[in-house]
Amino acid sequence: MERHPLHLFKTGPSFSMQQIFDLMPFRDGASWNLAISGYANYGSSIDAVGVYKLMLKDAAMNLNQITFSTMLILCLNCRWMDLGRQIHVQILKFGFGSYVFVGSPLLDMNAKLGLIYDAKRYYDEMPERNVVMCNTMIIGLMRRGMVEESKRLFHGLKERDSISWTTMISGLMQNGMGGEAVDMFREMRLAGFTMDQFTFGSVLTACGSLLALGEGKQIHAYVIRADHKDNVFVGSALVDMYSKCKSIKSAETVFKRMTQKNVVSWIAMLVGYGQNGFSEEAVKIFFEMQRNGVEPDDFTLGSVISSCANLASLEEGAQFHCQALVSGLISFITVSNALITLYGKCGSMEDSYQLFVEMNTRDEVSWTALLACYAQFGKANETIDLFERMLAIGLKLDGVTFIGVLSACSRAGLVEKGLQYFESMIKEHGIIPIPDHYTCIIDLLG
Repeated sequence: MERHPLHLFKTGPSFSMQQIFDLMPFRDGASWNLAISGYANYGSSIDAVGVYKLMLKDAAMNLNQITFSTMLILCLNCRWMDLGRQIHVQILKFGFGSYVFVGSPLLDMNAKLGLIYDAKRYYDEMPERNVVMCNTMIIGLMRRGMVEESKRLFHGLKERDSISWTTMISGLMQNGMGGEAVDMFREMRLAGFTMDQFTFGSVLTACGSLLALGEGKQIHAYVIRADHKDNVFVGSALVDMYSKCKSIKSAETVFKRMTQKNVVSWIAMLVGYGQNGFSEEAVKIFFEMQRNGVEPDDFTLGSVISSCANLASLEEGAQFHCQALVSGLISFITVSNALITLYGKCGSMEDSYQLFVEMNTRDEVSWTALLACYAQFGKANETIDLFERMLAIGLKLDGVTFIGVLSACSRAGLVEKGLQYFESMIKEHGIIPIPDHYTCIIDLLG
């Protein structure tokens, strides 16, 4: 019995496109679409485009919604903006612009590739829109920071679903409007919509950013009533929220009660300990995390190294340095910056400087970390020299940088230079002084 030639795609495109097509006595739309998706699914994106172009040339009458939807998803996955625009034109040319099945991936592609105005224009011109397309448009607008436009679209919807509400909550939170995100959550709850892990995760993150412990506790209670307490995504968000609100014992309780933990859960607890001054607990939970088979990423390793720096624990910090070298995480700037601070706080200035010199890429944190180390150990000339180099190359300075250089001026008796730096901090760099800056000035003048 002769096998159907489409069967060949089940094992991947091991045959060339031409060989497969040669086996097909008749090529309909399904045959062309399967050829395109077959190549796309198995990583032969260029071949998929080749089949599509051949279809345009020889079998344009077989183009359908599936063809265009597949090509739009391919363009998005490959970040092919120009080809995506060409396909957008072809969609309109062949009369598929009003099809919802094509409209959703077209909006998604345009929005995610940064063509938000193309997406908005297409959305406005569509004669028919469903809630999926509306949600896609809101997501795209929020990603571009077009919050007011998102609000107008949301409030003008005739039909909303849980995803519409969650999209707004998440978008408001990501755009720094935590208070409005919490208000939107309340409205969603009053409207009777079902909330999922993403709804709770977003609003809990908003509470953490606002340090709104009371609101966070209320939402925690609602999580329990909605039977989401065992969801690992929600549990991790609760740990993060309590940690940011300085309620580390509550974070610890949630963490210990979690029936499942993933890498996000462990990181949330570890970072929570570190940010709340529980450095020993941060180091302990790092080792516990590894015993549970969870390998650290650059952010996790950087966090635990920072905890060692706070403890001035050179021995443990050196172990983590070795781990960074073996794992390759030393190449991440977050890890190298933490190691510079570690060695500096432990008095090993040569190691701090050597790490700084060996870094392929440095940011403001790298420079400030080394400057703070010099300042801490009274190396006034080195501190001022490094500060002047930062000014010369146009780095953005922060309050910590100025605390370091002001204390160096105080130790070196450079009163006039210190006062000049303090004035420029306020007038040129727009940094509002905190008590530590005034303490440095008092020492400078004393």
